[in-house]
Amino acid sequence: MQIFLLTETYMATTTRLFKRLPCGKSNFRDIILSGYAYIDKTRFIEELEKEDNPNHFFIRPRKFGKSTFFTTLRSYYDLNAKDEFEQIFGNLYIGKHPTPERNSYAIMEFDFSGLNTSSEEAFARDFSQAVQETVCAFLRAYKHIIPEAEDLLQQIFGKDPKVDVLTTAFSLAFDGGIKIYVIIDEYDHFANDLIAMGTLAGKDFYKTMVAANGMVRDFYERIKTATKKSAYRTFITGISPVMLDDLTSGYNIAKILTLNPKYNEMLGFTQAEVDTLMRETGVDPALINVDMETYYNGYLFHQDGENRVYNPSMILYFFSQILDMGKPPENIIDPNLHTDYGRLQRLAKNDKNRETMLQIIRDGSIVSEILEKFPIDMIDDDSYFISLLFYMGMLTVDEPYQFQLKLRIPNYSIKVQYWEYLAKYVLTTSPDITVKSRPLQDAIYALAMKGDVQQFVAYISENAFSKLSDYDLQRFDEKYIQVLMLAYLFMSNIYIPMSEYEAVPGRTDIFLQRNPLYPEIRCEWVFEIKYCKTSARDSEIAEKRAEGLGQLKQYLQSYRIKDRPGLKGVLLFFTGKNKFEITETGNTVAVDDKKK
Repeated sequence: MQIFLLTETYMATTTRLFKRLPCGKSNFRDIILSGYAYIDKTRFIEELEKEDNPNHFFIRPRKFGKSTFFTTLRSYYDLNAKDEFEQIFGNLYIGKHPTPERNSYAIMEFDFSGLNTSSEEAFARDFSQAVQETVCAFLRAYKHIIPEAEDLLQQIFGKDPKVDVLTTAFSLAFDGGIKIYVIIDEYDHFANDLIAMGTLAGKDFYKTMVAANGMVRDFYERIKTATKKSAYRTFITGISPVMLDDLTSGYNIAKILTLNPKYNEMLGFTQAEVDTLMRETGVDPALINVDMETYYNGYLFHQDGENRVYNPSMILYFFSQILDMGKPPENIIDPNLHTDYGRLQRLAKNDKNRETMLQIIRDGSIVSEILEKFPIDMIDDDSYFISLLFYMGMLTVDEPYQFQLKLRIPNYSIKVQYWEYLAKYVLTTSPDITVKSRPLQDAIYALAMKGDVQQFVAYISENAFSKLSDYDLQRFDEKYIQVLMLAYLFMSNIYIPMSEYEAVPGRTDIFLQRNPLYPEIRCEWVFEIKYCKTSARDSEIAEKRAEGLGQLKQYLQSYRIKDRPGLKGVLLFFTGKNKFEITETGNTVAVDDKKK
């Protein structure tokens, strides 16, 4: 469910009433009753209620609006909110098309984020307390209709009843003829923390909790048992399907809706919704100096999904910066996204996973199936690891490909996380490769303001290519050169580097787009990279050189970039790791590092 969180204010430039985005507010009831703007997706409530199986499992990446959607379900189904129905939902789709089960449930809502995973004892204490607090809140909210609720509250207070209290609460509700809707947010939060530890201890800890006699498994078994009596509906969400598989028979009743194309747009903003958001909040289109689709859009969770969707957190960040400052943000990418980098680094903890990551970075895509669920023991295997990246939002569906799916990096914001990983990986695994910050910045400045590409290529050759190990040289090719160049380019904010940029026809190896914050940048660049081994014949070298020049000419004539001011193209032709030629507008400069 996508929420636009807004407080009313008048813009000085117009008499129309606009609304602002105070990012971070996620309570649906407050949004509606306080007059915040809300783009209506309540039609999905109707779709969910039509499902034959009332137990639903649906996951999406972090910061995709899951918590807000849950509060929407709570407001709609809560029997305590019956008197507010018209006020809250009257102007929305579901208010005009109410379903038979509206306001007919007692809501029991769990949130397992933020549990302490530093030790088994700390986790057991936090998990037990989270269950206890939820049950207490449930009993207090419905004590007017639940027999003996007050007595149970007295029994719980000040004690540590663990998850046993859950069964008692379900029994009391059943005795009172009360139907319960169980909602579980961040069901896998602790599991993701333990997986990200990347240690045997972390896996053992995890297995202890979800094993046959583990506390977490016990909790879900009690929920499963309750669905035969008082828990008429359940909805579980998180970001990974791993724990659902490991629970096996502990909770095997849910219908997995994650990859159902019908729910592709239930979370995330479509382009039409982004346009509506701009109109409702008064975002001035003239201040949008970047291609929002390139930066924030791109998510598709099934090949038959109708529309790709934006990450809502990214859009809310971007628009709030424009509205607060009256100009585009200095950081086009939400700084909070960088917190995912460490998780990404820990996940790629073995050689096979690291090779997969490098392949994704080099190609911008990978072909694989998406597995609906898989156990923790399998995430080191390639197809499982790729599926995990998909669920985390690091990959998304591109198109069908040979009975599988071609998955790609969704947008530039996510691509930056990959490049951050790559830069760290290159520097830690190849200790001889160096980063001399001042000379690097000078070289990229020369690219931008002087149109001098030779200084940058010489810097890369001296600090990276010439220091490659024998192992690295085995992989040295055009893609490897591209990867290393991009790793260095991302260390500066002068350019917005694009790999495999779609120039139509074809894709550029590297397109250096000026950062919108620095409109004074004189030159943008298209790099075409070619490589031959030192043993290559002269005819092979000539053929590759001609091919590269032809591709470069084609890219520079593409309607997507040909009219960009200061656009320059260059063919970078490497022979071995030491010799390179730079051909720009017909002028070739040959360099042999060994002769320096």
